[in-house]
Amino acid sequence: MLDQTDLKILRLLQKNARIPNVEIARKLKITPSAIHKRIRRLEEEKVILGYETKVDPSALELGMECYIKVHTDEKPGTVEIGKMIAAMPEVQEVHFMAADFYYLVKVCEKDSKSHAKFIRKLGELGVRDCYTLLILESLKNTFRMEAAEK
Repeated sequence: MLDQTDLKILRLLQKNARIPNVEIARKLKITPSAIHKRIRRLEEEKVILGYETKVDPSALELGMECYIKVHTDEKPGTVEIGKMIAAMPEVQEVHFMAADFYYLVKVCEKDSKSHAKFIRKLGELGVRDCYTLLILESLKNTFRMEAAEK
C-alpha cells in the first residue's frame, strides 16, 4: 500500500526521473537515505517499472505516428500475433482489446512508404485486416499518472 510520501515521491519522479534523491529529500523534508530506501522498495515491488528517456521522433527522422486497429483470426484470448507485433522495432505500444478489433498498435515510422512496408509485415504475421489512424498532432503524450482518490 502506498502512503502519502510514496505518492509524493512518485509525482516528483514522474516529472523528472533524473531528480537526485537529495532534491527529493529536501522537498519532502526527509533524509536522502530514507528516500533511497523508499525508491528501492517501489522498484522491488514493481510500482516503478523502469526509467525511459522521452525522445522527439522527428530528431530520429520518424515523422509519422499512427495507431493501427488490427484484426486477426486468433482464438479468443490468444495473443501470439500480438507478441510478434510487439517485437517489431517500429512498435511503441500493443494493446489486447475488448472491441471490434483484436489489437491496438502504436507505431512511429519515417513516412508512408515505411508504413506500407510495415503493413505488409503484419500480413506475413497472420494479420487478417488492419485500419490505420494517422496522428496529425499530439496534444498530450505522457506516462504520468495520479493515484486514484480514496
